[in-house]
Amino acid sequence: MANVLQFFMIPDDELAFFRFLERFVLEVYPRRVPADWTTFRAHQDNMARLPEDEMYLVASDLGPAIVDKMKRGPDKGYWRVDEVRSPVIFLERCRTNEEGELLSGKLWAELDITAQTGRKNAAPDRFRRLFMDIEEHVKKTFRRGQPKDFFVGPKTARLYKEGLVLRDSAFRGGTVNVYK
Repeated sequence: MANVLQFFMIPDDELAFFRFLERFVLEVYPRRVPADWTTFRAHQDNMARLPEDEMYLVASDLGPAIVDKMKRGPDKGYWRVDEVRSPVIFLERCRTNEEGELLSGKLWAELDITAQTGRKNAAPDRFRRLFMDIEEHVKKTFRRGQPKDFFVGPKTARLYKEGLVLRDSAFRGGTVNVYK
């Protein structure tokens, strides 16, 4: 089972989050990697270059991203990052739906030995520490949501008080409140 953080971030909170990520060596890959993709570091100056919805943050100083070419399906011709064998953190960005509600995003990494994913070795200690540092930062700077599995960025919490609706992005997801 992966370590998962669910959150709500408006672009200002996301910018502050990427400022925090600058201290780590993290390269950005989209979920479906085109053949001509050139990587760049997760940095506040590269916010405009980030993929729209989902991306991988690869800890390239700990190891390379292991990629395979897709041979079938709708993603045929693209490369995909091996989430289990590569030192990657998956980031799904928050987005708004048709009603103007903010849908949740998530951050996760596969750290433990699991039979479901076929991981035979635990993630390296340096990668585990990196993810735990990011998790600690989110838990320290973000507000808690109700249900308690969600974290809400500080500027998003202010907009929530002004009437922004926070919705879980899961199928038929309910609304999330900011814990007072």
